[in-house]
Amino acid sequence: MKNLVRIIITCSLATLLANIIQACSEEPDCSMTARGWLQCNFYTLSEDGRAVNDTLDSLTITAFGTDSVILNNQKEVRNLMLPLRYTVDSTVLVFRYSRVTTDTLILYHTNTPYFLSMDCGYQMQQEVTGARYSRHRLDSIYISYNEAGIDGRENIKIFY
Repeated sequence: MKNLVRIIITCSLATLLANIIQACSEEPDCSMTARGWLQCNFYTLSEDGRAVNDTLDSLTITAFGTDSVILNNQKEVRNLMLPLRYTVDSTVLVFRYSRVTTDTLILYHTNTPYFLSMDCGYQMQQEVTGARYSRHRLDSIYISYNEAGIDGRENIKIFY
């Protein structure tokens, strides 16, 4: 009888310990599949026609029609990461170089939701399909890789 009581107590304690360990396990890391961004680098054309890295003295970027500030009076800007909107198929960004000089960039994209997991829910796959832009300071844009991601791969080359 004593052995039976020991077995029952041991099994109960083992089950309790297993439940505590399972309850303390870490939540899944959904941040690794977080929102994708567009990696943009600035370039200028050299006299022999090669693309050379460029630096902007000062840059503020806002999302048109919102109060969102993506970059606030950043100095010595060589590259940046831009978000895309989830709810519509275009993102309008205003690049402000000074109080009077701005360029507007319109990025057209597709938004495709996909199920990641029960813990992380849905994520959005976004691919750039085209771009339009003003040319006050900006010269041209080249889309080098159209899928927004978290890996830091260059998506857009912006030429000044």
